[in-house]
Amino acid sequence: MDALALVLVLCAAVAGVVLGWLLRGRGAAAALADRADLVAKLDLASEQRNAALRDLVVEQERASQIGPLRDRLAQAESEREMAMRDLAALRSDAQARAESFEAQLAALREAKDQLSAQFAEIGGKLLGQAQSQFLERADQRFAQAQEKSEAQLRQLLNPVNETIQRYDQKISQIEQQRTEAYGALNGQIEAMRAGQEAVRAEAQRLVDSLRHAPKARGRWGEQQLRNVLETCGLSEHADFQTEVSVEGEDGRLRPDVIIRVPGGRSLVVDAKVSLNAYQDAYGAQSEEERRRFLAAHAAAMRAHVDTLGRKAYAEQFEEAPDYVIMFVPGEHFLSAALEQEPTLWDHAFARRVLLATPTNLIAIARTVAAVWRQEKMADDARRIGLLGKELYERLAAAAAALRKLGNRLTGAVADYNSFVGSFEGRVLVTGRKFRDLSIETGGRELEEMVPVDALVRQPAAPESQRALPDAAE
Repeated sequence: MDALALVLVLCAAVAGVVLGWLLRGRGAAAALADRADLVAKLDLASEQRNAALRDLVVEQERASQIGPLRDRLAQAESEREMAMRDLAALRSDAQARAESFEAQLAALREAKDQLSAQFAEIGGKLLGQAQSQFLERADQRFAQAQEKSEAQLRQLLNPVNETIQRYDQKISQIEQQRTEAYGALNGQIEAMRAGQEAVRAEAQRLVDSLRHAPKARGRWGEQQLRNVLETCGLSEHADFQTEVSVEGEDGRLRPDVIIRVPGGRSLVVDAKVSLNAYQDAYGAQSEEERRRFLAAHAAAMRAHVDTLGRKAYAEQFEEAPDYVIMFVPGEHFLSAALEQEPTLWDHAFARRVLLATPTNLIAIARTVAAVWRQEKMADDARRIGLLGKELYERLAAAAAALRKLGNRLTGAVADYNSFVGSFEGRVLVTGRKFRDLSIETGGRELEEMVPVDALVRQPAAPESQRALPDAAE
């Protein structure tokens, strides 16, 4: 503490000397600046002094703790010396025990070597004998086991070999069949390709003929119409007629089909095909060209409607309704026309023309076929009623004849029994007297006549008993 105070005093003295020198050698302004600097340095020195004082207090506290630490250190040194002495004693004891253990271990090793030599000698003899016997027995058993295993193996492998041989044969057959089938398939594929080419060529010829031959288009439409009607169960000449001609105001009219409807009515169907503009539309290169061709297709359909409306088939066939069915042999033909001219349907209806595609005509034809079936069922029911009436009359006549036959059988049985009684009582008695008089009778006996007791069965059913008198009347 005194040394630190002395150092601080010396620092203050040096600072004062320096300050005086600076004040003497400089001006007032510089002196003030130096004074401020010196004050800052003094503050710093004061802070350092305070820090040094704090460190000194800490060092004094540590110095006060050095005494007890020295006592502890001395005690630890004494304890270490005692532990070292104990360790030396333990080491000497352990060394003595180790020397004794080494001596015992050497004696045990020597005894082990002696026993090992004796056991090796005895074991060698025994092992040699046992090994020779074991090898002999092992050879015998191995030979027996080998023979047995070979037999079992042959027994197991024989079915496998047979199966493999069958598999080889089957695989050969399959391979041969596959080769033949592959050749046949190639032939069929080639035939199919040729058929497709022929169908394509035929379809192209059909398209060309339908495009350039109006009569061919008409026949195609009529055939499509006939196919639809026959598919629905209608028969030509029975349920519908083709190529029926009538005389009209504008000349001879010939609708394609007349469908007969129960009740004496008829449906007039005429097939109309418009293909040129439709095919041109779907072969067009631009949308504008396509719309132009479709408009021409719709105009052609409208012209067909007007033509049918002017023919007035309903006036030529009295039993026909007041409209005619225009059959279009494709849904797409009509839908394309309606897409361009939505009022085409109303336009046709106003002219008493009904537009029908295969779908609509199938519904109409099936309805007609169903009505014909109902008509046939009703006709069959009427015929069954007539047959039932006729059968009933014949049954009544048969019942009357049977009743008369029964009455006659009853009378015949009564007459027979009366005759038997008279024959027994008068004729047979006299005949037997000839036998008693020993007259030659040829060895024949007069048989007894048995009366018939069975009666004719009367009808048990009340209906039969009522029917017989009615029939008799």
